[in-house]
Amino acid sequence: MSGAGLWCVVPAAGRGTRVGGDCPKQYLPLAGRPMILHTLERLAACRRIAGLLVVLGAHDGLWPGIESLHGKPVRTTTGGAERCDSVLAGLDALPANVSADAFVLVHDAARPCVRLADIERLIERAGAADGGLLGAPLRDTLKYADAHGQSERTEPRDRRWRAFTPQMFRRAALAAALRVSAASGTAVSDEAMAMELAGTAPLLVEGAEDNIKVTTAADFALAEFLLSRTS
Repeated sequence: MSGAGLWCVVPAAGRGTRVGGDCPKQYLPLAGRPMILHTLERLAACRRIAGLLVVLGAHDGLWPGIESLHGKPVRTTTGGAERCDSVLAGLDALPANVSADAFVLVHDAARPCVRLADIERLIERAGAADGGLLGAPLRDTLKYADAHGQSERTEPRDRRWRAFTPQMFRRAALAAALRVSAASGTAVSDEAMAMELAGTAPLLVEGAEDNIKVTTAADFALAEFLLSRTS
């Protein structure tokens, strides 16, 4: 894929309750700065990304008011109750010159360790395949637990992948898929699921497994270590 840069929607309207405390996890300190700043700077450093659209909570009083990073515009809008609502709000708030057929990236605010080379690889490969996502094949043995937390059986891991972000799809197609999912009452866990339900088969692009999603308090120490070693 070649041509002009892409915009990236960053949903950041959630509170990350599994971390604990009153502060939304995207604003908790990571290596001395709010985690969301690490994520945004990593994205803005990618030469193929033209701008960032950050989706904030309705009563977010912690956003630092950033308007640009690495010479690229940073815009904000207000999200909804669920991730899919926030992503849709971000797609709707993109600049008018981002066409319906333009590819748009979506990246978790809580994935600050994504590698620039992986973003580049996703853009090239998924752009040629009409959309896709970063991920990694499942390598651990997979167990199915019963209601008591005991292993009931071993599940096959062949052809199973862990889904990461960024995920990349055409603006109008993704917005339509998210609207259809919402109208049907289907809770989609990521953009690729919405596209799958719309009848497409997103390309899985293998990326580094250290593209972790910071979910619990223990993840912050690991993310800080990874940030010091990756780019």
